[in-house]
Amino acid sequence: MRVCGVELKGGEAIISLLSYEGDTFNMPECRSRALTISNSAKTESIKEFHFAFCKLMQDYKVDEVAVIEREQKGKLAGSATSFKMETAIQLCGLPVQLISPQTIKEQLKRNPPMVDFEGLDLKRFQKSAFEVAYTLQNKHIFAKAD
Repeated sequence: MRVCGVELKGGEAIISLLSYEGDTFNMPECRSRALTISNSAKTESIKEFHFAFCKLMQDYKVDEVAVIEREQKGKLAGSATSFKMETAIQLCGLPVQLISPQTIKEQLKRNPPMVDFEGLDLKRFQKSAFEVAYTLQNKHIFAKAD
């Protein structure tokens, strides 16, 4: 199964692909580490982001998307642009799981990755996207074990 982890920050969707085949995690190469939206007030910008994200998922044969859940209210609330991006992602026709930061933290504590993050071919800003993809993969692995 191949999943795409997404962290939405402002007008940027930071992504990390992670596949699990056999008993091994793999980090597939990806032509893009982040997708941006230029002006979320314009319909054309949202459509361009939607097309680019869906095309990326199709090209890399992604089965499911995991997005880090953001607060809707309060001091730590996500931006309006990030919620528009989340909607565009959800309309790509793939299953999308919203995963809370608390769930990610618990999963990483329970099942830490066997490799150090610095050993992966990822940029530091992709760490959260990797962690949400890893959390979703583990949810599927341990759901099968039950």
